[in-house]
Amino acid sequence: MTYAEFFAEVREKFMQADVSDVGEHLAFQFNITGEESGIFYVEVKDGQLHVEPYEYFDRDAMFTASADTLRKIAEGKTDPVKEFTLRRLKVEGSIDKALKLKDLIESKRR
Repeated sequence: MTYAEFFAEVREKFMQADVSDVGEHLAFQFNITGEESGIFYVEVKDGQLHVEPYEYFDRDAMFTASADTLRKIAEGKTDPVKEFTLRRLKVEGSIDKALKLKDLIESKRR
């Protein structure tokens, strides 16, 4: 799978999140390692969700993981805190804001 294919897949998963009640600005950058390596960001701003294949310099937190780990997180098949504990997910930046990734994933519209 190419990075472009991976990004399209994971973007679709993130875009299912319901951010209508998120009152703060959140900006996460994801660094993907391995075969599908690349960078993208997820931003919640003014009640809108943006997922773009670019680096985000004014980010609150940066996550680094393999495509497989991030795919499982985005699908809700594994917990990001668990992946961090197992050292499969690296986190830099605001831990308080990074913990909101789990809320974002769990908010997927049904």
